[in-house]
Amino acid sequence: MAIPEITVLYAGLLGLLSIVLGAAPGAYRGKAGIDAGDGGDPELLLRMRRQANFVESVPLALILIGFLEMQSVSNLAIHGLGLALLVGRLLHAATFRQGVKSIPRGIGSGLTVLSIAVASVWCIVTFVT
Repeated sequence: MAIPEITVLYAGLLGLLSIVLGAAPGAYRGKAGIDAGDGGDPELLLRMRRQANFVESVPLALILIGFLEMQSVSNLAIHGLGLALLVGRLLHAATFRQGVKSIPRGIGSGLTVLSIAVASVWCIVTFVT
């Protein structure tokens, strides 16, 4: 089996986004003087949840996409899944606001769930066929 080279690209891009999302709570925490937890600060909680939402979905999605690439699924399909995940996470992170529901945030969440669902089902299908 070959290294999933296309997935490596999306893992790298999403890794950079992870750094940005991870730095935001830390920087705010230092500025607000909050050592642990969210200190009851809604802005810190928002930044923490933005990062947590990313961490909750991206690793599994990348693993699934990587497995599909290792099963020789077409490059176009791998790029489609990777782009859906990347765009979904960017939209979600950029529009995630406390108490505000937005269409771009919903699209971001939807693209993330869609990429995981499609990759999951596709992995199952490749196993049983």
